[in-house]
Amino acid sequence: MSGSFRLQIHDLLPSTQTLAAELAEDGEAAGLAILARRQSQGRGRAGRAWTSREGNLHISILLRPQGPAREIAGHALLAAVALHEAAAHHAPGRALRLKWPNDLMENGAKIAGILTEASLDPAGGIAHLIIGIGVNLAYAPEVEGRETACLGPIRPEDFAETLLERLAHWHAVQAAQGFAPIRAAWIERGPERGSRLILRQGDKPVTGRYEGLAEDGGLLLAREGRVEVHHAGEIIGDGHASRD
Repeated sequence: MSGSFRLQIHDLLPSTQTLAAELAEDGEAAGLAILARRQSQGRGRAGRAWTSREGNLHISILLRPQGPAREIAGHALLAAVALHEAAAHHAPGRALRLKWPNDLMENGAKIAGILTEASLDPAGGIAHLIIGIGVNLAYAPEVEGRETACLGPIRPEDFAETLLERLAHWHAVQAAQGFAPIRAAWIERGPERGSRLILRQGDKPVTGRYEGLAEDGGLLLAREGRVEVHHAGEIIGDGHASRD
């Protein structure tokens, strides 16, 4: 990815993800970022509805990276690093951490999330990739069973400008040095090594000790005397650091 992003702002959309996907299928070039001040049909991970009142950030970014489908997760982790940096810039001093694979947290409360959707070409490569990011700026919506928090008040347009600048920076780093610096940056902003994590995969929870990320961005959990690599799932609980 090279060059600057093109920011398109709408007062109201059903979904920034939907519009970005439609434009991608019509041949829109990489680098388009679509911001909606409000969404009527916003969605999050696993088909969850996303509350989208004015004042928060709702943005989707269209990318066309060359590479196999297995690299999709790495692009999401790159976006998470850029998101953390943008949030730290606008809300300095906050205790912000990344939760694998796609959330920005503060003391156990969710502040932002990332939704990654891709279309593959006939050979199995990435035809286009859409990174959707929602950030609680002006208010924290109520989510059943989850704590939420907000960063604001911050103008969504101002946050988007910083976010896109940090995305451009990390895409340049990735182009020059590969995924390793992205992985290192995510680990620096992620959980404390040794923390107990609970990973949900379908209906089966897996509990282990966090040991960082694999070279491809997979989650490393120490369980029953060995370290496992997990490439899918959702962290649903954590604990205090443990070295046993």
